[in-house]
Amino acid sequence: MPRLPRNMIRRKGRPGYWFQKLIAGHRVVRFLGTSYDAASEKLRSFQGHDLPLEDVTVANAAKRWLAVYIETSRNPKGRVLAARRVKKFLVPALGHYLIGRLTSDHLRQYRLFLERRGLSAQTVSHLLSDARCLFGWCEDTGLVQRSPFPKRLLPRIQERPPDRLSLEDAEMLCGLPEPYGFTCRLALGTGLRWGELVRAQRTDVERAFLVVSRTKSGKVRRIPLDPDLETEIRGRIGKLVPFSENSPGSFSRTVRRMTDLERFHAHQLRHTFACRWIEEGGSLPALQQVLGHASIVTTQRYARMSDDAVAAERKRMSERMTTRSTTTSS
Repeated sequence: MPRLPRNMIRRKGRPGYWFQKLIAGHRVVRFLGTSYDAASEKLRSFQGHDLPLEDVTVANAAKRWLAVYIETSRNPKGRVLAARRVKKFLVPALGHYLIGRLTSDHLRQYRLFLERRGLSAQTVSHLLSDARCLFGWCEDTGLVQRSPFPKRLLPRIQERPPDRLSLEDAEMLCGLPEPYGFTCRLALGTGLRWGELVRAQRTDVERAFLVVSRTKSGKVRRIPLDPDLETEIRGRIGKLVPFSENSPGSFSRTVRRMTDLERFHAHQLRHTFACRWIEEGGSLPALQQVLGHASIVTTQRYARMSDDAVAAERKRMSERMTTRSTTTSS
């Protein structure tokens, strides 16, 4: 191994070659690559000041993160959302800071900045998660020696029960005139997300299963169909529901006008499907597969039974205990 040129180092426990230089009293470390020749070329560009390391701000780093990491790791909707979060929240709060000078306290102040804007804990958690991802990427690419993101910064999220419909409300929705009634029946019978629902085609039905190919996770799902719903689907041609991916809000508003369900929203249909699955004895792993959740932890929130189901279970247990006591007395 030849002697390393000035400002090039190897780091213990880390692969490849690294640039190291003291700039304005601050030690700057950047990853050069795993190939010696490529690292030498990049080192020359650093030393030639093609990239002024001392001027790399959070805003500049975020721009590169969006263009390189986010562009190749998230779907189109996720890319738009990440860019919006950076522009609206991260850059106004931290964009002017030099990336190498950022500390854990700056990130704690960022959380306070978000909370003072009246954002929900869930939204704050999403925004901080993106910031954690950004600074983890900065560490991996050598923009910072270590991510400044501190532990336990994300707020605790209070668990909320699934926003489900009662049996009576579900039956009322299923009885709505077309195409609203069929859309509700299809959603309540499959648990599809809105985007999956409006993309569903008659040709997606295979042997009593609805095949969902364009999914959030990118994985194909096969959803078993109730015989009545399968028959209804097979009687249709082409696209199953005449709505667009951008219309869940207008669909929900129309349904609210047609019924007395003031808090109805389209995603309630998916929640209701999941809760019914558990209450009727379906397993969590099977439900995870049907809903397309990456983690069963997400699916577990539906394991909480409705009050009616718990009351019925309690009644069944009481009857069993009474029968057992009677048998023992005899």
